[in-house]
Amino acid sequence: MNLALSITWDVNPELFTIFGREIRWYGLLWVIGLIVAVYIVQKIFQKEDLPEKWFDSLFIYMIVGIIVGARLGHCLFYEPEYYLSHPIEILKIWEGGLASHGGVVGIIIAVWLYSRKVTKLSMLWTFDRVMVPTGFTAAMIRLGNLMNHEIYGGPTDAPWGFRFITNINAWMNGAPPVYSEPSHPTQIYEALAYLVVFGITMYMYWKTDAKDRKGLITGVGILIIFLFRFFIEFIKNVQVDSEIAMRENTGLVLGQWLSVPFIIWGVWMIWFALSHKPEKVVTPHQSDLNRKKAKKK
Repeated sequence: MNLALSITWDVNPELFTIFGREIRWYGLLWVIGLIVAVYIVQKIFQKEDLPEKWFDSLFIYMIVGIIVGARLGHCLFYEPEYYLSHPIEILKIWEGGLASHGGVVGIIIAVWLYSRKVTKLSMLWTFDRVMVPTGFTAAMIRLGNLMNHEIYGGPTDAPWGFRFITNINAWMNGAPPVYSEPSHPTQIYEALAYLVVFGITMYMYWKTDAKDRKGLITGVGILIIFLFRFFIEFIKNVQVDSEIAMRENTGLVLGQWLSVPFIIWGVWMIWFALSHKPEKVVTPHQSDLNRKKAKKK
């Protein structure tokens, strides 16, 4: 391989240290992704004149669901033996290890609880609004992985191949860097795909009647995200050693098997939404406002 045509990626994952605790690019990008998501969903709730307490509750449910789900997803899907033997390690989120599939499961549980206890509306109603900024947040997380020198692809002769530092923790502690072969920067591939999803869902919500077709925005977002995730896994390195045998035996890795149910779910939601006429949901809050306006007239 011609190293002259590759990119040597020697960015330090650490931004700065405060009170003895390192702050990484990964954490900053996570926070940026969440802040933008919160802002967009807040604008959606304001546009639809929804109760402010609905938004406040959703924020809490979603933050807990995403973080807990993503962390448990990584620990239980990818390294269950280690984390079940060292349960206290599960709490060390700052050391990395968050799984997107687990995050989605956490979101599903959070939305189920939120819909039952707060809005009393269909879960799909909430999903269609939460999905709008999801692509942006997912893109920020993948850029965080890029800054961490993790979750990248196999060797490539492409001029945009990245040479990542494979001994990143030792290098950060003063050891000389050990570089990978020029590899596919799959974090960038995924980030770009998720930004496309973000553009599509934003357009669907703000410029079309998609929000009145229950499940359509969610279905489109889920389908594109996990379909792309399924195919990108073919060029990604395995995340844990146990996936090597899985790939040899089945031709697929864990991330692909976990993507299949979401792909099916996305297709089903699109079919369900398009097989029904658009229907605007009138919330209890909006009903009260309409009654008050009618009395004034």
